[in-house]
Amino acid sequence: MIDLYTWSTPNGRKISIMLEECGLAYEVHPIDITKGEQFDPEFLNISPNNKIPAIVDRDNGWSVFESGAILVYLAEKTGMFLPAEPKLRLQTLEWLMFQMGGVGPMFGQAHHFLKFNRGKCPYAEERYHKETLRLYGVMDRRLGESRYLACDLYTIADIATWPWVSRYEWQQVDLERFPNVLRWYPEIAERPAVRRGYDVPKRNLAIPMPR
Repeated sequence: MIDLYTWSTPNGRKISIMLEECGLAYEVHPIDITKGEQFDPEFLNISPNNKIPAIVDRDNGWSVFESGAILVYLAEKTGMFLPAEPKLRLQTLEWLMFQMGGVGPMFGQAHHFLKFNRGKCPYAEERYHKETLRLYGVMDRRLGESRYLACDLYTIADIATWPWVSRYEWQQVDLERFPNVLRWYPEIAERPAVRRGYDVPKRNLAIPMPR
């Protein structure tokens, strides 16, 4: 059994989707970041950076924080979504790090300035929108070469990146500009585990889909 501490964000959804894909039993502990619950001392013991998501594995008592580390941990625990073949494993970790170091931070800044703080800093709006579009271009080129981000297998690289792309409207991105991303995005959205994992904690939220 996995205890999952999470909220309805792209980083949180990575882990609920992964747990659903792996078929692992888990209990959800909502951490409402809109109320500052991530700063509660009890949560700090699990997540030293006061960020969701975090997990506790009841099988061994280990706690794990940082979404990329959690994905690797769960992949290694189950033997799923992280290829054993060395080159494919490396490619998967490369594209996971692409999400952790690029997609997440830059898309997050785009959300901050383009959705929640419009008009306060035009320079930042332009900067993060341009970088978001550049990263979509990187993904689009890659997905023109490969069925999925890391290789022709569905991996934790896709599980990490897809929830960020699901907020394309917040980023003011027209997916029609990126046909390979547009092919990849709904294919993953149709996976039953993704549909279940997207709405965790349960809030009856629908996956945004291009028209």
